[in-house]
Amino acid sequence: MPLRHDVSRLLFRGRKKATEDVFQDLLSEANRDLASLLKDVRAVQEDARLGDTRRWPINELLMRAVRCAAKQYVLQAELGNLALRDELTGLYNRRGFMAIAERQLKVGRRSGRGMLLFFVDVDTLKQINDSFGHCEGDRALKRTARALEMTFRDSDVIARLGGDEFAVLAIEASDHSEATIRTRLCEDLRSISAGESRYSISISLGAARFDSRSKASLADLIVQADRAMYKQKRHSSAPGNASGMEYQS
Repeated sequence: MPLRHDVSRLLFRGRKKATEDVFQDLLSEANRDLASLLKDVRAVQEDARLGDTRRWPINELLMRAVRCAAKQYVLQAELGNLALRDELTGLYNRRGFMAIAERQLKVGRRSGRGMLLFFVDVDTLKQINDSFGHCEGDRALKRTARALEMTFRDSDVIARLGGDEFAVLAIEASDHSEATIRTRLCEDLRSISAGESRYSISISLGAARFDSRSKASLADLIVQADRAMYKQKRHSSAPGNASGMEYQS
């Protein structure tokens, strides 16, 4: 039976179970299949030692071995992806961001490559949740995620850290990239939410530059970008100042 059918069957069997638990069940089932196969292989080896191989069709054992290997590979890949991805947006989660971004910083230190780390906060998420419900708030988060994917390159590391907070590590960002990225993000946010007029979304964005000669850690860069984001948030909320990252959705 194809693996996707196994997934559907287990999901139907336990709809209230967490996705991680479903995959763990599938992995346990795959392990049982593998254990059964290994038991039969040992029996074949024993029969061969005794000179009797008639009751063991080798082709069938080979096909079972291929199916077991394929199932194990797919499930391990899915579980690994599940552990690093945000379920709502499909972006990396905090764990995924820290793992991938840390690896990129190590490469940057060796190659002398510059980067920018952006910290993004959806300012109006609470108001959207309170006025239109959490389902609409989730849609606003998904729109923000899609806009970030449109703004940044495939090689950049984009994540939802949790709640209304996102982070992006922009690889090989130039000295002039920050202003350009801010402008493009505003345009992409506006474009992806065209047609929705019930509320406006405002985001605050802060950035920290990675210098390959610096000893600053990934955690240090996140703190710097977070502080820059809150500085922009305070400036935008001051009387007479308009947010430079607001759009009507």
